[in-house]
Amino acid sequence: MITIKILPHPEYCPEGKVIKAERGTSICEALIENNINIEHACEMSCACTTCHVVVREGLKSLNELEEKEEDLLDMAWGLEPNSRLSCQAIVAGEDLVIEIPKYTINHAKELH
Repeated sequence: MITIKILPHPEYCPEGKVIKAERGTSICEALIENNINIEHACEMSCACTTCHVVVREGLKSLNELEEKEEDLLDMAWGLEPNSRLSCQAIVAGEDLVIEIPKYTINHAKELH
């Protein structure tokens, strides 16, 4: 099991959280399975940027960016060199520290 430390986010996990994930699981799936309800407007199909995260530690252990993800990331709010779409970032062999950006480009959220 891989440990994922989520830095505090005012909406999704105000205190921050540490979760466990199986290798081969996407970061998005791991977050949702642990009741951190990150936005994923396209249902994890790599068609939006609402599940954008910044990988603060462990980036090199994730699968490589594919061209489609890289193109979409160009539209993400708060893009950084270590940004990934959490639905496409697959947990491998190293613990991770991630930050969920404060904003997304999604103007309409469900349940809000």
